[in-house]
Amino acid sequence: MSTTSPKSHQRERALPLHLLLCLLSLAMIGPFVWMVLTSFKTLPEVAAEHWVPNEWQWGNYLEVFEVIPFTRFIWNSLLIAGWVTFLQVLTSAMAAFSFARLQWPHRDRIFFLYLGTMMLPGLVMLIPNYQLMVHFGLVDSYLGLVLPAAFSAFGTFLLRQFMLSIPSALDEAAAIDGATPWQIFWQVILPLSRPGLLTLSIFTFMGNYHSFFWPLVMIKSVEKYTLPVGLLHFDSSYGQATNLLMAAVTMSVVPLIIVFTLLQRHLISGIQVGAVKG
Repeated sequence: MSTTSPKSHQRERALPLHLLLCLLSLAMIGPFVWMVLTSFKTLPEVAAEHWVPNEWQWGNYLEVFEVIPFTRFIWNSLLIAGWVTFLQVLTSAMAAFSFARLQWPHRDRIFFLYLGTMMLPGLVMLIPNYQLMVHFGLVDSYLGLVLPAAFSAFGTFLLRQFMLSIPSALDEAAAIDGATPWQIFWQVILPLSRPGLLTLSIFTFMGNYHSFFWPLVMIKSVEKYTLPVGLLHFDSSYGQATNLLMAAVTMSVVPLIIVFTLLQRHLISGIQVGAVKG
């Protein structure tokens, strides 16, 4: 007679899956570990087979600030990502409220047409967006980086799903008390959509912080370079300095790690709430 409990049997069946996940985790974290260790090496050691540096070069990080305006680059990225996040969350919330809570002709058809824009590759919109920025004189400006990214069909879809999960009785009660649609949006729906707003904020900030192609096309002045473009400029202007480049990249991911660490609980809860439509 077997004495194995059902829980023990389940753990034994799950063991191969856990081992596979551990191997995949190691494969994914491997490049990051290599990047951090390389940032402490001398340049001749970069091509060596061993990962751990013989002598840790802590001065590589200080040298990065000496050869490029790294502080300026990271400030530009934070500034652009911050403004894009604020505007995209605001416009997406307003559009989502209209599609989820207001009644107007052909609302759902227009919403699905709006979602269809998500199927267009970013490169298809590059030339029209660039021509608009040229027309308005916004090339080589922060505003030219922010405006095209201030609207998001994905953000509208995400927040619409959150707003659909809020009971409509709250709108009706507020309307009976004399609240206008704007007051319902601002004082009722928006506070209840906080998990969705935080989720969209995290996705938007992390996506725009490392935005590369659009800033590469738009920005001509070195002092306005965002971090990815600045690192490309560093790699192409100062010759082969892989150890310094890895030090700069390591420092560039620190803000993302901080944001994700502080807000991961809200991100997970927001995704879980948004997955359930009640």
